[in-house]
Amino acid sequence: MIVVATENFELYHGVVTELRDRGVAFTTIEPDDPFPKRTEVVVVGPDDSIEGPEDVTIVEADPAEPRRAVENLLAILRGEDGRVIVGVDPGEKPGIAVLAGDVVIGAFQVPAAKVGEVVRREVADAADPLVRIGDGARLVGSRIVDDLEDVPVEVVDETGTTPYLGTGARGMGDVLAAVNIARIEGERVDSIDVDPTAGELQRIKDRSREAGDDNRAIDERLARRVAAGELTVEEALAEHRERTE
Repeated sequence: MIVVATENFELYHGVVTELRDRGVAFTTIEPDDPFPKRTEVVVVGPDDSIEGPEDVTIVEADPAEPRRAVENLLAILRGEDGRVIVGVDPGEKPGIAVLAGDVVIGAFQVPAAKVGEVVRREVADAADPLVRIGDGARLVGSRIVDDLEDVPVEVVDETGTTPYLGTGARGMGDVLAAVNIARIEGERVDSIDVDPTAGELQRIKDRSREAGDDNRAIDERLARRVAAGELTVEEALAEHRERTE
């Protein structure tokens, strides 16, 4: 069980909000109250003086960074399986998902130029972070890898990572794809060759056929633009229809 025990109102409000937003069960006590049964982790502020039994972990949190505190305590609860892995679905506006073990602890969608900044911030305090990038937009992916020279990066075959989106879920596809990418083992790289291979172009064409309702596949020129991140598969399909109908 997670226990919040602090007299710092800013920290209390921030940590409680983060825990509620994530659907995590917790309880709160005054700093001098006894710990509830099954207490595993206690969140305190820098000015709170609390001592607990050996089997209880005390996490001292910065009131200005409640999200970081919550990520740390969740990683503690998950033990060795809580490795931080960041998945990136590259494109015009990439989706980013931050996982600790199998649990998503952060999600973002930012312009491509901001991806490196966001990823570096999210892995700054992680002991052994890993970044996994989809192979669909090679120019964008190449720039991201170059911007993450101090972080291990894997390139992942992103075929089938974008889920079907039901009513009201529009706009979530890139972030959900990033979650799936984070869970797939890839090939370790230090850079990405921006010239797509024949096999990669064929996978993009296959994805375009699966994405449409008319069994239509885009041509190689459009597939290259998708690989470069200039177009999404849907935009390439629309352009292909305009040219051929």
